[in-house]
Amino acid sequence: MTFWLTALLVWMAAGARVGRVMVKPATTARVAIVVAVASVAAAATISIPEVGLALDNLLPHGLFGVMLADRLTTAAWLLFTVATSVVAAAAWPVVSRRNLRQIALVIYAIGLAAIAATMFWSVMFGWVVTLLCCGFIALTGLRNLDWTALGRGIALYTCGTIVVGVLSALSIRRLALAEPQGQPKHPGWFWPVWQVSSLMIAIGAVWIVIELWARARVLLRQIRTLHTTMTKRFPEVKAHDQTGSTTQLKASDQVAQIMDALYLQTGGGVELMAAGTPPGSTAERAERVAAWARNPLGDVVVDSRWIAPPQGLSPRGWVQAIARAFDESEASPAAPRR
Repeated sequence: MTFWLTALLVWMAAGARVGRVMVKPATTARVAIVVAVASVAAAATISIPEVGLALDNLLPHGLFGVMLADRLTTAAWLLFTVATSVVAAAAWPVVSRRNLRQIALVIYAIGLAAIAATMFWSVMFGWVVTLLCCGFIALTGLRNLDWTALGRGIALYTCGTIVVGVLSALSIRRLALAEPQGQPKHPGWFWPVWQVSSLMIAIGAVWIVIELWARARVLLRQIRTLHTTMTKRFPEVKAHDQTGSTTQLKASDQVAQIMDALYLQTGGGVELMAAGTPPGSTAERAERVAAWARNPLGDVVVDSRWIAPPQGLSPRGWVQAIARAFDESEASPAAPRR
């Protein structure tokens, strides 16, 4: 069951990458990622015992003494590293967008020649080329690590590729020690690690989509009360003909609606002397705006200067800070006045 589940999850990641290419320009790097993830999905599918057995039964004696599933699995992993090498090449400063296409054609030509050699000559040769490509990909990935959504995706993808490189080296060693006519069945001999590497690569390839969706869900939960309050007070900020959209767009729309409603509540940009100058502390400023948003007729006075996001803070982060203060003021009892 784990074989089937792994293959299903990797194919889902490949489908997500195809969808990304469909809605955005199909650049050389994006197409290469689709080819890479689809190759991992193909390798995971061939590693399913039932599928591997069915392929081996097509040619009971294999190709040149090696079963068909072995060669196809090796070729699939080789294609993965070749396609990922195109993406890695794009990350180097010496490669421009103008010459990336030519470099990609050269890499694909060499890769196809290596795949042909793997299918009709030597499985060990395929693993050697795979190992070399994994080294290049790992070096490039480690150079581009960063604590961002993209950087975390690259880290996962690179870690999965490093595991593939280690397993490729172990496959070379196993082939070198095997009897001439008794070569190993196929890379399923260490199947749990192959599955883990496949999932790491698949998750890394779609990590940005996953993280942006998760962050949008968290944001929607955080601003729910504030958004409900402000849009009930100012329903005109909502587009009545708005159709269903993705979670990310919905979160962005609600942030914009809250900012618009807060602006309308200030009187449309009127500056008041009683409001004073906003403090430098984001927390203090958010608490005052939240108290004013909850009770605009109370003692707290706020104008458009307070509504504008503090310097260095995005509108999304500013609305989150206001929403947290808004929820805390609702949860905590009002302090007695002296």
